[in-house]
Amino acid sequence: MNARNEKTLAAAISVVSNSSLVLLKLAAGLFMGSVSVISEAIHSGVDLLAALIALFSVRAAEKPRDHEHPYGHGKIENISGTIEALLIFLAGGWIIYESIGKLLKPTEVESLGWGIAIMFGSAVANGLVSKMLFRVGNRTESMALLADAWHLRTDVWTSAGVMIGLTLIQAGHWLFPGVYLLWLDPVVAIGVALLIFRAAFHLTLQSGRDLLDTRLPEDEEAWIGGRVMDFAPEVRSFHKLRTRRSGSTRFIDFHLQVEKSMSIEESHRIIHDIADAIRQRFPGASVNIHVEPCAAESALAQDALPQNGAVPGRPA
Repeated sequence: MNARNEKTLAAAISVVSNSSLVLLKLAAGLFMGSVSVISEAIHSGVDLLAALIALFSVRAAEKPRDHEHPYGHGKIENISGTIEALLIFLAGGWIIYESIGKLLKPTEVESLGWGIAIMFGSAVANGLVSKMLFRVGNRTESMALLADAWHLRTDVWTSAGVMIGLTLIQAGHWLFPGVYLLWLDPVVAIGVALLIFRAAFHLTLQSGRDLLDTRLPEDEEAWIGGRVMDFAPEVRSFHKLRTRRSGSTRFIDFHLQVEKSMSIEESHRIIHDIADAIRQRFPGASVNIHVEPCAAESALAQDALPQNGAVPGRPA
């Protein structure tokens, strides 16, 4: 199975899983009168919307470059992740609003056993699906799938929290009859919302950084610098390294200094060899190398090697 089909299948499984959980949680929450279970249904509804966005974005991001998009469509995945994060913020705000209302005007929660069972099933299902999404997302470097995976991982934590809250209420009814414990339901729901906010914040940072063309991580740039200088002494030095990422595609460009007497044919061979070497580590990378003459001694090549993780062309 190629990367595109694998990503599409993973996103489709997430859509089916979340659709089922939304229906189960909403039915149980309305039947029980539990705001925490209803909040979980809303959370799963947001997860479903996120899964649909992820499914659309992984398909759209794989479209080949065209006249209007010469750098490809990879940033669709980054936009998807940012939208998903904003949706989480909105869901968390609604949950807090409803929970405060329940604290001020509490209502009896019924059929706690159903809620506990559904929350347990939800945690297990989302745990399995999120594990799959993380595996596929990391292997294919899909921002959309990773964002969806974080959605579901958060749902695992929140489902477990709601399950614990309902279990405490049930245990309180058995062990301490007459003791008021209904406040646990909206309080747990507020805890769910806070976890949602935390996940949304990290998702916003992760997906938004590539929209701003932030450079690649330092360890990746250091590896690139070391790999380029593996071609010394033909390569004397390099500078003006610029990197960025769009979806799963890395864009790398720099100026390469070679002996000024080197032929055009030889320098052309070297830059192709360097680009191929970089793509072995970063498949699909777009590598743009500008060749320029260097009259300095070959010792420059040694001086250009990265020291302590520093990359030529970047401040240490």
